[in-house]
Amino acid sequence: MEEDSAPPLPGGTDEAAILAEANGEAAAAIAAPLETEEGRTDDLPTLEGLVGRVPPGVRALLDELFRARFTGVKRAPEADLPAQTSK
Repeated sequence: MEEDSAPPLPGGTDEAAILAEANGEAAAAIAAPLETEEGRTDDLPTLEGLVGRVPPGVRALLDELFRARFTGVKRAPEADLPAQTSK
């Protein structure tokens, strides 16, 4: 199969239309502000701005679920360690 015969991938407006059709008109309103011209970055929000849009309860839950915690340190027996080879 030739690469040129493949249909073009859907763009942002196509995706917004599909979301609007599947989830109602609210999905189109959410997707519309995310569309920007290709190569333009001046309209992109800052990371702090995006984090500020996440509700505090959701941020706390994500922090609880995904933050690594050290609960203790234990010495491993040498028998459990892989053999060290010297060059």
